[in-house]
Amino acid sequence: MRYDLVIFDNDGVLVDSEPVSNTILAAYLTELGHPTTYEESVRDYMGSAVHRIHELVLERTGQQLPAEFDEVLQARVIDGFARELQPVKGIGEVLELLVAEGIPYCVASSSTHERIRAGHRRTGLDEWFEDEWVFSAEDVGRGKPAPDLFLHAARAMGVEPSRCVVVEDSPLGVQAAVAAGMDVYGFASMTPSDRLAAATGLFSEMTELPRLLA
Repeated sequence: MRYDLVIFDNDGVLVDSEPVSNTILAAYLTELGHPTTYEESVRDYMGSAVHRIHELVLERTGQQLPAEFDEVLQARVIDGFARELQPVKGIGEVLELLVAEGIPYCVASSSTHERIRAGHRRTGLDEWFEDEWVFSAEDVGRGKPAPDLFLHAARAMGVEPSRCVVVEDSPLGVQAAVAAGMDVYGFASMTPSDRLAAATGLFSEMTELPRLLA
């Protein structure tokens, strides 16, 4: 393969969490007096760290979200994961191939470490990721679309950014990877391909990814 490190986004790429988490987020925001549909949640917040939710709500309404917002949201999402989360179809085969080829990989996600690990335990993906291969927006000052998280992951894994490739399903994640100077392949399974147009390439089935990385 032509890359020395594959950096996976988590939500929507490793675990099929976006439908679960955005349904919960939309309902919680609506409950708090900020009417939000599932589609609006996906459009505005998919792929972003939780601070973006606070920033957009404040910008649009002039109101602060409650102090307990992050804690309550995370608890509800993790509870939702425990009930229904599944791995993205085909991701196990991709990880098997990377191991067989001896290609290092990691995950760099806007989610918290606790939420990442909860999803991995539920789906069995925890067997594929050592703790030191898991990077969260909690580890850096700015989440996606800033490049900080991807650059942090590359540095921690000992690989130059130009030798890394990112697998992303959100426009914010694609933007962050481009800003980091990395190739990025957009997983257009849930996200319309035109919103991922800045990516190096696009694919809609996980089984297509190994061909792009070769």
